[in-house]
Amino acid sequence: MQKNLLRTIIHNKKKWIAQRQSYQPLTQFKNFITPSNRNFEQSLKKNHPFFILECKKSSPTCKILNSNFNLHSILNEYKIYATAISILTDEQYFQGKFEYLLQASQLVHQPILCKDFFIDPYQIFLARYYKADAILLMLSVLNNNQYTILSTIAKNLNMGIITEINNIEELDRANYLKANIIGINNRNLKNLSVDIKKTITIAPLISKKKIIISESGISTYKEVRSLSNIVNGFLIGSSLMKSANLNQKIKSIIFGKNKICGLTNKKDAISTYKVGAIYGGLIFEQSSIRHVSKKLAYNIMQSANLKYVAVFQNEPIFNILSLIKDLPISAIQLHGNETQDYIDTLYKKLPSNIKIWKAISVSNTITFQMCFKHVTCYVLDNGTGGTGKPFNWSHLKNINLNNVIIAGGLNEKNCFSASKLGCSGLDFNSGIEKKAGVKDEKKLISIFKKLRYYQ
Repeated sequence: MQKNLLRTIIHNKKKWIAQRQSYQPLTQFKNFITPSNRNFEQSLKKNHPFFILECKKSSPTCKILNSNFNLHSILNEYKIYATAISILTDEQYFQGKFEYLLQASQLVHQPILCKDFFIDPYQIFLARYYKADAILLMLSVLNNNQYTILSTIAKNLNMGIITEINNIEELDRANYLKANIIGINNRNLKNLSVDIKKTITIAPLISKKKIIISESGISTYKEVRSLSNIVNGFLIGSSLMKSANLNQKIKSIIFGKNKICGLTNKKDAISTYKVGAIYGGLIFEQSSIRHVSKKLAYNIMQSANLKYVAVFQNEPIFNILSLIKDLPISAIQLHGNETQDYIDTLYKKLPSNIKIWKAISVSNTITFQMCFKHVTCYVLDNGTGGTGKPFNWSHLKNINLNNVIIAGGLNEKNCFSASKLGCSGLDFNSGIEKKAGVKDEKKLISIFKKLRYYQ
């Protein structure tokens, strides 16, 4: 936030505190406050990386983030994946409420972080009264004496404290104040821009004994992976709140945009959704052992809320259009020798919401093959697929992999290495099967655990 905006916020916060105290004085509820029994700091230490997922309807920089803000439905998604949950309680600029803290505490088991502009002891008592387990103190707002007063109250209530810094000077202050949990805000307070390079610059200067959090601007798995060797976890809010599909956005950040291909039954589709995959691949190529009919595909698609990718190989366009009619397909994956003319024709005839993916057999000329117009995603594979063997990943050097999914022989043993390549996601098939067309749920769980915890 710009300094003048920050000053305005703090000025208005003082007014808000006075107004709130007038109808809800501390004497009215202080005797009902009990110490927190959800250990925020220990929860963060148990997971690497950890994810603090944030609920906020609005912000000073983005205005309305989520016009359909529904705390209950948001928390139902967050409680599956979050290490802790952050609630914005500022009313004027974030459209938050302290009452949200209590609702969250009753709906989830994770520690609840109260995010606000803390400047007065009253706010901390109020936060704990509504069952917050932690607070965030901004060194850009507080001097050392103010910080000490507020942090002492929080500690006495057994609440965790994130000490937020914006620069090296504030890091020095955080160290002087003996802060255990340090949050690096990637937002520039002068021009409101967000740059995760701030984390890259400051995090290595912080003692490894501290818990380090990267805040603001995190929206992809690639960013999470690149920062996880210098921070312990992430506080993520805006990118989640702005997403059209919250479940899929959470999965894309925590696991990557992964696909389980060759689905042939409902049970495997449900397992695919539960472990954290976003895409389910349905193979319509007749020669494939994992081929599905239109009727079976429809039944599978009704069982789990995945983004479904229909896989074809050198199929006449008329057949593709006929097969996908009335099916909620998200993308067509072309796995043959389809030309640009073929893709142009298909693009014109497809509904605008259905994307075109192209599978590429990896060779030294990979960049030349990734120049198709109207193709939004490339699936890089070994040969025409189905070999069960990975291709030579060294061919990916100096290639932009932002719209690339890696396929070919991926399994429990190599998925972690593949996830470090910097691609958008991974495509699993035979490497996670008991037998052709039947997925192994234990392998699925194991793989997504590796993608989540890097172990």
